[in-house]
Amino acid sequence: MGAAGTAVELEAGGRAVRLSSPDKVYFPERGFTKLDIARYYLAVGPGILRALRDRPTTLERFPEGVEGESFFQKRAPKNLPDWIPTARIDFPSGRSADEICPTEEAAVLWAANLGCLTFHPWPVRRGRTDHPDELRIDLDPQPGTDFHDAVAAAHELRVLLEEHGVRGWPKTSGGRGLHVFVPIEPRWTFTDVRRCAIAVGRELEKRMPGRVTTAWWKEERGERIFVDYNQTARDRTIACAYSVRPRPHAPVSAPLRWSELDEVAPRDFDVATMPVRFAELGDVHAEMADEAHSLESLLELADRHERDHGLGDMPYPPDYPKMPGEPKRVQPSRARHDGAS
Repeated sequence: MGAAGTAVELEAGGRAVRLSSPDKVYFPERGFTKLDIARYYLAVGPGILRALRDRPTTLERFPEGVEGESFFQKRAPKNLPDWIPTARIDFPSGRSADEICPTEEAAVLWAANLGCLTFHPWPVRRGRTDHPDELRIDLDPQPGTDFHDAVAAAHELRVLLEEHGVRGWPKTSGGRGLHVFVPIEPRWTFTDVRRCAIAVGRELEKRMPGRVTTAWWKEERGERIFVDYNQTARDRTIACAYSVRPRPHAPVSAPLRWSELDEVAPRDFDVATMPVRFAELGDVHAEMADEAHSLESLLELADRHERDHGLGDMPYPPDYPKMPGEPKRVQPSRARHDGAS
């Protein structure tokens, strides 16, 4: 493809960022160009920087737009500007990589120029890459359920979290689901934080029987909201607030106030509508940066599950090395078949 217009410069925080091929169409259904995406990120700059600041970040890039090929860039490219810092993160495989850690809004524009639509930050800061400072709970609607079912689960989740002395901050995933983030003190390991996510999921299952599940195997989930506890495993990331999602109508992951959950739908928030909302309300999760909760009460809940009900660890994703205490990572139907053969 040829060049799509002459390069332009955009300014963010006093720093000029060059945007090549600004007229290249990224979302044909809506007509949004690369320049439109960059301007979107300028409009919500303080919000997305709050979500990304100092976090090792994987870039989900679509150089030819949403209908073209895409890839996840974990390692910082060789042409990284010297004003964008990096941090070394370790993967479960034992390998490591230096990922970009945005510290200013211009870094978001720089990534947008590379065709980055969605930002996937780790739940850590570059100073303590082995100690998460966010517990992220992913409420994922399974076939037969929808956003409204996720909202019902989120309301119960809010009550549960508050019972344990922590506050969750909800946002749309940009699809049909909801994410609830809890800012935490960076005192615990990835394993500890995942253990808390499992405990929360199990407690939600108990409170909402038939409506919520932690079943890792899809064949066992049914028409329920899946609490994807493995999104808290090392190297698993969730699209950050304000990220553009790669769907034809250009939706974004929208931070919400709890009072709004029953009134909104995911399609309310896109590249065109979010800047209007941001201009009116600002970053509705701005205060999240001032909080850091303890996980001790949720870890005690996990201890009770194990002590009183024999509920230990759950399977990790298939690409992970076998973890201590993990149950067999075998699909139940396959295990039954193997047992009968």
